[in-house]
Amino acid sequence: MKKIIVVAGTILADVVKVVETYPEKGMLAPISSITQAVGGCVPNTGIDLKKIDPELTVRAAGRVGHDDYGNFIADELKHAGLDISCMIRSTARTSFSDVVSVRETGERTFFHYEGANAEFCEADLLPILEQGCDLLHVGYIMLLPELDAKDKEHGTMLAKLLKQARERGIKTSVDCVSSTNGDFKSTVSPALKYCNYAILNEIESAAVSGIPARDENGELSDKNVLDTMKYFMQCGVSDKVIIHAPEAGYLLDKTGYALKMPSLSLPKGFIKGTVGAGDAFCAGCLYALTSGLSGEETLKFAAAAAASSLSKRDAVSGMGNKVEILALDRCFRRHQGVKLC
Repeated sequence: MKKIIVVAGTILADVVKVVETYPEKGMLAPISSITQAVGGCVPNTGIDLKKIDPELTVRAAGRVGHDDYGNFIADELKHAGLDISCMIRSTARTSFSDVVSVRETGERTFFHYEGANAEFCEADLLPILEQGCDLLHVGYIMLLPELDAKDKEHGTMLAKLLKQARERGIKTSVDCVSSTNGDFKSTVSPALKYCNYAILNEIESAAVSGIPARDENGELSDKNVLDTMKYFMQCGVSDKVIIHAPEAGYLLDKTGYALKMPSLSLPKGFIKGTVGAGDAFCAGCLYALTSGLSGEETLKFAAAAAASSLSKRDAVSGMGNKVEILALDRCFRRHQGVKLC
């Protein structure tokens, strides 16, 4: 039976501007190219999922404006095969980000306009819950003001929504955004109580737990990442916590089994851009989790999906199908995974 995954949350247009070097404050750097692409959790993760497995039913849930960006996004999602019947047209302008990407390294910086995403709320998702699905994935926490808002009983409106999804037998998943604003702990932690899965990067997860992911030398601390995953479980995540960083992915499941899986060793010149790599990793996880793959298989597949995304400058063009991703995993070297506990 076909799986139905609803990807809900941020929808925006990415205007990617490539520069040779990022300028110092007050200085000028020439832009060598400009491209427009979809961005945000819903387009990136949703399109990636559909590319990984075209047999999946992927529904996009969020808000866009009645403007050129909104039309562009709707056309791109439909062309990719997503169901956009749950996407709402707002009176606000479509959200967008100016993405400045350094050509040589692929490093990127985002300048974000909140727009229609600010209006996406619990009421928008309730009809979708009534329709039913196998998995509801919501991202990005910290960029959804209505869902991030406080709720006296549940902590946040997102927590309230996820509880309702779980009561209908729908599995739930969340991810976050590396925002410089807001209180991660008080905004993210309440939702974890009603999550089957939490998928965050090392920066976001550390901001939630208060435990630094890296040591004083900037190296990943396996102990600290494990402690953060345990904190997420203590907050209520019921099945799996997954944390990803450029160097490795980590997983902790409900049995207490924890694993570190190093990333693929990619050759020089393979990486064309890092926009959307985190969403690609997340999409790989969601596919693996709904397909019943083991923890080790999940981390391997997600890392290979992220590597596939890195082969192109925009967020979704590089993603291959599941066969191509598995082939990529076999093509490049990686160190052995490490059982943490």
